Amino acid sequence: MTSHAATIDHHHDPSTATGIPNKKLLMWAFLASDCMFFGALISTHLIYRLHPPSGSIRPLDVFDIQLTSFSTFILLMSSLMMALAVNAIQKGNVRSCRWSLLTTMFFGTIFLGCQVFEFNNFVLEHHMTISNSLLGTTFFTLTGTHGCHVAIGVLWLGLMYVRSFKRADGVGGAGPWGANLLHLAALFGTLLLAMKFVIELVWSLHGFNGYSLTGFAGREFLTLGGTLVAIGACFWFARPAGAVDFNERHAIDVESMGLYWHFVDIVWIVIFTAVYLLEYL
Repeated sequence: MTSHAATIDHHHDPSTATGIPNKKLLMWAFLASDCMFFGALISTHLIYRLHPPSGSIRPLDVFDIQLTSFSTFILLMSSLMMALAVNAIQKGNVRSCRWSLLTTMFFGTIFLGCQVFEFNNFVLEHHMTISNSLLGTTFFTLTGTHGCHVAIGVLWLGLMYVRSFKRADGVGGAGPWGANLLHLAALFGTLLLAMKFVIELVWSLHGFNGYSLTGFAGREFLTLGGTLVAIGACFWFARPAGAVDFNERHAIDVESMGLYWHFVDIVWIVIFTAVYLLEYL
C-alpha cells in the first residue's frame, strides 16, 4: 500500500467486520430508516392526489414551477460543492474544504429562503394551509419535513466549518468555547439576515401582502447593517491563527456529512418529480 493510500484508508476510523468505518455504517443505517420515512410521506401524497375532494385547491393554481426549478438547481449545485469539500479534506486542503463548506451552506440557505417564500405565498395569497385542504396537509407535511432536514444539514455544515478552526495541540490549545459559539453565531447571523433582506426585497418589488418599495430602506436598514457586521465578524474569526487540528484524518466526518447532504438532495429530486412535475404531465 502506498503512503498516500495509507493516509486516507478508512480515514483512521475503526472499521466493523464489514470493512466499513463505524461512522459511515451508522450514517447508512440512519439514511435507510429515513428513506422509509420519506417513502411513506411521498406515497401518502401520491395516493391522496388520485382522489382529491370536490372543490379542493388545484395544484396548478398555486405552484410556481419556475421558483421551484430554480431552488432545485441550487440544491443540486450544493451537492457538487459538498463533493468538492470531501475531495479537498481527503487531500488535506483545509482552506479549499472550508470554502466548499461555506458555499454548500450558502446554497442550502438559498433553498430554504425559496421554501419560506413559497410557503408564505401559498398561505397568504392562495389561502392554502396544512389544515384547510388535503393538498395542503400532504404538501406542507412532506416538503416541510424535507426543509427541516436541509436546515439540520446547514447547521451541521456550520458546526463542521467552525470545527475546522480548532487549534492544534501545542499551539495555543483548542481555543475558548465562547469564541467558537460567537463564530457560529456570526456565521448563521450572516445567512439569516441576508435571507431576510432578500425575501423582504422580493416581497416589496412584487407588492406581496401589502409590501412596497416605499419605506423599504428604512425597514431593512438595521437588517442590512446587521448583515455587514456579521460578515465582518466572520472574517475576523476566520483570520489565520496558526496550525489547526483539522486535516485528512477527519475526512470520514466530512464524508458522513456528505452522505447526509447527498441523500437530502436525492430525496428532493423525487419530491420535485412526484409533487410538482407530475402535475404538468
